[in-house]
Amino acid sequence: MNLRPVVAVYCLILGLSLVANGSSVEPAAADARMAFFESVGDLCGIGFEGTMSFPDDPEHAFAGKHLVAQIAECSAGEIRIPFAVGEDHSRTWILSFGEAGLLLKHDHRHADGTPDEITMYGGWATGEGTALSQSFPADEATAELIPAAATNVWTLTLAGDGSSLTYSLERHAEPRFEATLQRR
Repeated sequence: MNLRPVVAVYCLILGLSLVANGSSVEPAAADARMAFFESVGDLCGIGFEGTMSFPDDPEHAFAGKHLVAQIAECSAGEIRIPFAVGEDHSRTWILSFGEAGLLLKHDHRHADGTPDEITMYGGWATGEGTALSQSFPADEATAELIPAAATNVWTLTLAGDGSSLTYSLERHAEPRFEATLQRR
């Protein structure tokens, strides 16, 4: 699904809203967040697979597990990316784009579809990203839900040719997890 025309309208609305409200948000930052959302949306229906690349810890919960991210559901304001860890299909990354910017949330569900106690954590994209990479520092709701994750920064990065998707996590400005998944 080509989201570019719809997202362009969102960007126009965002720009007009910023002008009307006298906001100091940099247009280039909003454009980069929109461009990233479009880049991911352009890959709707595409899957990526691999294993974790960091840490090198055989005791890590994801160690040796096959990881699959599928850019599965794409609309004008939201992209859902189910993320499977082995046979565990409880995770979905949700990218939302609108007037407030670009948001990443982690939706965790039980096998019966009910929300996990720890779900919908994440944060807003910073103004330093590009069309191929965006970082999302933990928001206040995340810090309240998971105090240890208050310094988390998640980064999603696409290869320029769409051949890979990297998901990484830092905590206290130190690498905590990374997986580079190759296009299927």
